Parts: sequence; C-alpha cells; structure tokens
Amino acid sequence: MGVAPVVRGYPHLETIRTALTALHRRLPPDALHAYATSVLPADVAFADQDDLHLGAQRVARALVQHLRLPDARMIVGFREMRHAAGVELTAGPEYFIELNDRFRTHRRDIGAALAHEITHVLLHRLGLSFPGTRDNEILTDTATTYLGAGWLLLDAFREDALSSQKLGYLTPEEFGYVLAKRAALFGEDPSPWFTSPQAYPAYTAGAALARRDGQRPPLAAAGRAGRRRYAKDRRDAQEHGGVRADAASLHSPHSPSSPYSFESGPDGLRVSFACPTCCQRIRLAAARGRVRARCGLCRTVLECDT
Repeated sequence: MGVAPVVRGYPHLETIRTALTALHRRLPPDALHAYATSVLPADVAFADQDDLHLGAQRVARALVQHLRLPDARMIVGFREMRHAAGVELTAGPEYFIELNDRFRTHRRDIGAALAHEITHVLLHRLGLSFPGTRDNEILTDTATTYLGAGWLLLDAFREDALSSQKLGYLTPEEFGYVLAKRAALFGEDPSPWFTSPQAYPAYTAGAALARRDGQRPPLAAAGRAGRRRYAKDRRDAQEHGGVRADAASLHSPHSPSSPYSFESGPDGLRVSFACPTCCQRIRLAAARGRVRARCGLCRTVLECDT
C-alpha cells in the first residue's frame, strides 16, 4: 500500500492573501511588530527523556508568551482522535488543548501542534475568524506562521519512501510563502532552524513566489515583459473606458490574487493592485509615470510606475 502524497503547490493562495490583509487590519503596525522575533527552537525543544505532560505544559507556556497571551493558561492532554489536535475555546482563563496520542512518541512535533491550537486562542480573543472550517483553519495557519511560530509547522513536514507527515492545512510551499512574507517584513531568516530535509526546499519555493509579488506591475521592480504587458493592458483600458485586468490572471480582477486592474472614473483611469506586503488593494492614477505610494494599511512605501 503506497504512501498518500502530500498536497503541494498553492491551492489556498487567495485565502492566504486575504488572511494576511485581515491580520494587518486587526493588528496595527506597532502591535504587529511585537512579533518581530520568532519563537526560538530552544524555547520549544522537547527531548525524548522529558516528562510528557510537564514538557507539553512548558512548550505551551513558551508559545503563550510568544503570542502575547499572558492571561491564558493551557491545560494539555492526550487522547485518541482523528485530527492532530483540538482546543476548547471558552471565555478563559483556562484553555484545554487535546493532542493526538501519536504525539506521545512524536514529541519533536508537539510544539508545532500547540502553536496552531494556541493561535486559535489568540484569534478567538482578537475576534478574528473566517466563515467555514476550511478558511478559518487557513487563517489560523497563516496567522501562526506570520506571527512567528509557524516555522514549526513547516519543519514538521517530512517525507521518505515509506511515510509522510505534514501538520496544518497549508501546503509546504504555502508555509514557505507566508514565512517569506514575514521574513521580508521583519528581516528574519528562519531557514537555520529547519531540521526537516524537506522544509528548506519548500521555503525557497514559497519565497520565490513571494518575491514575484514585489515584481509585478505597476511596481517599478517589474521586469521588461511584465511592463510591456501592463502598457498594452493600460492602452486597452484607455481605449475601451472599462475595467481591464491582466489577462494572464485566472482570478477576478478585484481579487487579492489579481496582479492589477484598471477602472475609469471622473478623474481618469486608475490602476488597482495588491500591496506586496499586506495584500491590500491600492488604487493610483494610471499613466502618471514613476510615483511613490504608501500603503494605507501596512505603511509600506512602494516605488511604482503606473
């Protein structure tokens, strides 16, 4: 019987980008920068000789402190269950986390499982959620990673000829994408912390996509081919007076994943595009040449050529 393959690529990318925008809307820049340093490997290390319950409590406390949840006390238990873990969200002050019994012998990944569940607590306290279980879990994985604990989830991804393991709803490359967005914001390289042989390639693949977000028109860093395509789309929009999006995009022109779109208004043609940091849509007057714009949400200064 073969090993079930791990889903790869970027099937959840649009929801991830929406989640990044939601995080920036809920946490102003000063609050977000409180998470500028990731949780360190030494703080969540779990050796085989450590007491199971005391060790789990210790790691949970470290993650509670990292995620700025000083009032939340985690009680961690183990039982047979279908999923990796679950948390009981109540008004507090105590939260009950249950981990799958397999973590009794896979202790190196307890930190990853706890990171996801404790982020559920943080989002619950922030009043931030998405409708539907799938999208809400993607939001949780994205928040865990963007706020400095999700490198543990990527590091829990391991594959060989006989077995595979992955925690969380994001694919390995999607975890790499969010980690790269975080690295660009805070100047922090998570790659030295990876112990899984599969984690670094997934991170570099996601980082390549994250870099391309900052190299799409109308950003000044766009390549020559992208600039030519953008100029053609802009001319078409000017001639037809309607909404025109980059035809290479398979998404709605107003979705977080669409590279750009044009809109005609009383003040002339405007271009709408996603901020490469927070994915919030930005609108600028088109055909104005080189301009510098500041994202109103994350305050990133962007060099543009509209």
